[in-house]
Amino acid sequence: MAVYVVMTPPAGSTKAEDTTFVRDGFTWLGFLFSPLWLAWNRLWMAAVLTFIVMALLSATGEKLGLEWAGSMLSLLVSLYIGFEGQNLRVASLRRRGWREWGVVEAGNLADAETRHALETGEESEEQPALPRIVPDASLARPPQTGMALGLTHTPGRP
Repeated sequence: MAVYVVMTPPAGSTKAEDTTFVRDGFTWLGFLFSPLWLAWNRLWMAAVLTFIVMALLSATGEKLGLEWAGSMLSLLVSLYIGFEGQNLRVASLRRRGWREWGVVEAGNLADAETRHALETGEESEEQPALPRIVPDASLARPPQTGMALGLTHTPGRP
């Protein structure tokens, strides 16, 4: 099961559809395509910084004749983005005024959205009201008084 961080929009927006679910954990796309993944998620400064650091590490490794060392250090940067990329997204949303509602554990994004809706009590207008299962107390029989015989309360019966 995956853990999703639920981020609610700033105070100006009240629509439930604007809630963002960020999957906590390793991101393969962030590992394989670090600068592009960061740019896709609108983490512009982190994308530019990652690209510059990876380019400098590769160029320095080539200049020193240690291509493998430059590649390994670039791999470490990619590994960092793979592990911490989702946390960078959450931090970016916080800086923009989003609030962290909490976490939801679910198998996939659709299940996480359903669990969040059930926990917050949001219901769609399409569902009719459920029928009442418990009868009204005013329709109940009046209590019978008197002597009870046996294991059940049946007054007046021998």
